[in-house]
Amino acid sequence: MREILELLERDASLSHDTLATMVGRPVAEVSAQIAAWEEAGVIRRYKAVVDWEKVDGSEATEVTAFIDVAVAPARGVGFDDVAERISRFDEVRSCYLVSGGHDLRCTVVGSNIRAVSDFVSRKLSTIDRVTATATHFVLHTHKRDGDTFFEPEPDHRLRVTP
Repeated sequence: MREILELLERDASLSHDTLATMVGRPVAEVSAQIAAWEEAGVIRRYKAVVDWEKVDGSEATEVTAFIDVAVAPARGVGFDDVAERISRFDEVRSCYLVSGGHDLRCTVVGSNIRAVSDFVSRKLSTIDRVTATATHFVLHTHKRDGDTFFEPEPDHRLRVTP
């Protein structure tokens, strides 16, 4: 059944009929399993990956930044309470505990660079036990959520005719 989750993660638009065919299970069984996963919170939500640069008349509507956060750990909770508090902000799209020079890596969005800067200086850096931050602004997206944002190269091969 793990295969169903992997297929949905790659393409959430697959119908239950298609999934059942792909994994060789009855449609009713696949539908029941997906419903159970949704109820249990295994499947959190479904989403589309949008290339906003291709939307007619669309300028970049958001600025994205990766923010590395250094945290002084606390006895009994480590970094979890700070990570949970950071994750509650609407600006924060993801928050990971990571290895390396910093403890947390957050993906943050704002309407412009100033909005992200204000978030870091007024909200993020004022949280107890946050000792340092490093902000990295996204300049261009080449790949997100497994999808590349390159134009396919034209096929220059000659057509084969019978």
